[in-house]
Amino acid sequence: MDWGKIKFFLGEVFRNFTRNAGMQATAIGTVAVTIVLLGAFLYVHASVAHLSGDVFSKITISTYMKPAATSAQLDAVRTALAKDERIATATFVPKKEGLKELSQRMKGQIDTSLFTENPLPDKFRVSVRDPQLVPAVAASIRKLPGVDTVEYGQDVVQRMLQVANVGRRVGIGIIALFVLVAGIIISNTIRLTVFARRREISIMQLVGATNMYIRMPFICEGLLDGILGACLAIGILAIARASLVPKLAAALPWVQINVVQIDISSLVLQLVVVGGAVGIIASWIAVGRFLRT
Repeated sequence: MDWGKIKFFLGEVFRNFTRNAGMQATAIGTVAVTIVLLGAFLYVHASVAHLSGDVFSKITISTYMKPAATSAQLDAVRTALAKDERIATATFVPKKEGLKELSQRMKGQIDTSLFTENPLPDKFRVSVRDPQLVPAVAASIRKLPGVDTVEYGQDVVQRMLQVANVGRRVGIGIIALFVLVAGIIISNTIRLTVFARRREISIMQLVGATNMYIRMPFICEGLLDGILGACLAIGILAIARASLVPKLAAALPWVQINVVQIDISSLVLQLVVVGGAVGIIASWIAVGRFLRT
């Protein structure tokens, strides 16, 4: 290993990094803002996914059978539900048990003993593995023989699914926009450094230096911008999590904020990788433009 070359290489990286301190600070700050938004989005997304998972897990499809449904039709529906891989559980609730549940739910507000006959139909209580599949599963159940009506709170469920999808897309769009902005700023910072050293680079090309040899110090500069920005963002996120989450948990006791368990080491690694990748790609493009001209 040639320590002389390594020392020269590190010296070039340091000189490049300190040549435009203002632009470097801007690039690091932009990366930090991007990573803060990305980290906050990932944390909020995990929290919302956990909470919405609890809500969605309680969604059941109530399948009411026709009053004249035969035992053969009941068996056919039971078999079809058991074979459907999208369905997690399917519980048959006979109308006698349904009347008992109604009586318990109304807590004496209705005297069911006054009924001359049971007005409730037999039904199946169905839960689905993936909440996104609830409308499709309900549509399939409606086509089964002997089924009268299918209910699952259609309007509420569809609105919840739409809100979740829109929130996810908006969050991804915002993150993508800031990643692009951070990449542009880092690229412009590297281009300024390249422009300031254009004569040195031309001499290096004349004496036979390869494009990769010329490119590497600038790529390391971009990588350093990305990693420093990511580390700054991780520090901000750690402070915010330690100070804000307990206050939110105290202010919103009905929202189970503390139940979300996130692999912090994995999240930190992801954020550092994203920051470094933005720096490398932006610097590669910036130097590549100069070397092609």
